[in-house]
Amino acid sequence: MRKDEIIPRLNPLIRMPLSKSTRRYELVVFDWDGTLMDSAGLITRSIQAAARDLGLPVPDDATASHVIGLGLTDALALAVPQLAVADYPRMAERYRYHFLAGDTEAPLFAGTEAMLAQLADAGHMLAIATGKSHQGLTRALAATGIGNFFAGTRCADQTSPKPAPDMLLELMEELATRPEATLMIGDTTHDLQMASNAGVRAVAITHGAHPAHALTAAGPLATVHNTAELHQWLKQNG
Repeated sequence: MRKDEIIPRLNPLIRMPLSKSTRRYELVVFDWDGTLMDSAGLITRSIQAAARDLGLPVPDDATASHVIGLGLTDALALAVPQLAVADYPRMAERYRYHFLAGDTEAPLFAGTEAMLAQLADAGHMLAIATGKSHQGLTRALAATGIGNFFAGTRCADQTSPKPAPDMLLELMEELATRPEATLMIGDTTHDLQMASNAGVRAVAITHGAHPAHALTAAGPLATVHNTAELHQWLKQNG
C-alpha cells in the first residue's frame, strides 16, 4: 500500500499530500504540553499541589517543570523523590484532580491552528508524541478541535516514554516514514533526546517547560522562541 493511501484510512479528514518535491520532512511530530498547548504552568502547579496534598516537600518551579513530558514513574521519581512507590497512584490521583480543574482554561499557543493548517496544505503528515496519557490527549484534542490534523499519536501509557525512541519509531513505522524524513518539535530536552535516540532531527521551542540554554545545549537544528518563529522556520526549512 502506498503512503498516500494510508492517511485517509487513518483519518478521512486529514488533507492529502501535495508534491513531495517541495518537502524536506514528510512527517512532522509535535510534543503537546508546552509545545502546542500553553499548559506547562498548569502542570507545574498541579504537581506542586499534589505534593502539598500528600504532605510531601513541594518541588520548586524548576524541578516540577523539568519532569514535564516524562512518563509518570520517571516524573514522580524526579519531582518527589521522597514519595514511596506504593503511593504513586495517590499522587497521580491528586495531580489529575488539580490538572482537570484547570485544563479547560489552557489554550493553544497563538497561531498553532494556522501553522498546522499550512503544514497539512503543504503535504506534511503531522503526528503527536506526548507524555500525556492517551485519555488525556483524547480529551485535549476534543477540547481544542484540532485532532483532524494528525495522522497518528503516541502517548506515555501506550509505549516506552521519553526519552526512549519508541514513540517516534512506532510513528515512523505506522506512517511509513524514514528518520531522515522526520522532524520532532518540542519544548523539553526529553523531546530532543528522544529524537536523537531515534535518529531524527529536532527543533526546540522555548515557550514551554525547559529553558533556552538547556534546549540549545541538546543540539537541535534550531531553537525558536514562539509559534510565529517556528511557523516561519518550517516554511523556510520544512
